[in-house]
Amino acid sequence: MKSIKFLGLIFISLIAFQFSNAQTISDSVMVNGNCGSCKKTIEKNALAAGAETAFWNKTTKFLTVSYDPAKSNSSKIQQSVANAGYDTQDFKANDKAYKGLDECCQYDRSKDLKVARKN
Repeated sequence: MKSIKFLGLIFISLIAFQFSNAQTISDSVMVNGNCGSCKKTIEKNALAAGAETAFWNKTTKFLTVSYDPAKSNSSKIQQSVANAGYDTQDFKANDKAYKGLDECCQYDRSKDLKVARKN
């Protein structure tokens, strides 16, 4: 009986250790876009770049992500979104990717995004 309790204690300690070492960073970055189709593509590309969660708000233009810094980072996520045609606060999409967006998704590129992070 004592050995079962001891093994249980070791098991719980190992699980607690794993959770204490797991780090997730949350970050918000500005991303241009217009519609629900933009939202789907932006979030999909953020997730493909290693974000664990991704939520883009059409009104505020903020993409909020969480990620494990051992697997991804803000630059990698933003570059993936820019590669899909959407300007971010730190990366501009190339013209070919932007022009490949649906007409409803082609946002006004004359307005520069201000670097605005909130943690």
